[in-house]
Amino acid sequence: MLTAVTTADDPADATIAVPVRVRDLVPRDLPACAWAGSATHLRHVEGELARAAAGEVDYLAVCTPADLPVAIGGIDYTVSEGAGTLWQLAVLPALQSRGLGTLLIRAAEGRIRGRGLRRADIAVEESNPRARGLYERLGYVAYGREPDGWDEEGPDGVLRRHETMCVLMKKGL
Repeated sequence: MLTAVTTADDPADATIAVPVRVRDLVPRDLPACAWAGSATHLRHVEGELARAAAGEVDYLAVCTPADLPVAIGGIDYTVSEGAGTLWQLAVLPALQSRGLGTLLIRAAEGRIRGRGLRRADIAVEESNPRARGLYERLGYVAYGREPDGWDEEGPDGVLRRHETMCVLMKKGL
């Protein structure tokens, strides 16, 4: 149910609550996920959905009542023995800091526990203190650092290498 609550005398100042649900991301969702990254990134996500069909990963979507993804992220079960590794977490920029990332991560942790695993791992770029703060609030603890990099298509269509340093974090489930 969609609810509008006026929080002040001005009706333009309203809070609207919209229910969301978490489900598996599917290929037909990808056109609606352009906010999550470049065309190169979405092609990579498409490849990960093939791995999901094989059971190697889960890829989740937090969706509105119109079934549009507003947060997405994956769990890879092949990276670390005994753990699910969260990666490629993204929330529609206009809806960040509204609890969707927390909902996505908790759903991912539930999937990890459902496979009988008792640890979740995640890497966060050192240049992303907001995300690291969220992970810490959810109980993740830093235990190391590691470089990472990937090719990303720029607005001009040219591939460029993105190099970064990540903080490695983990949480017992």
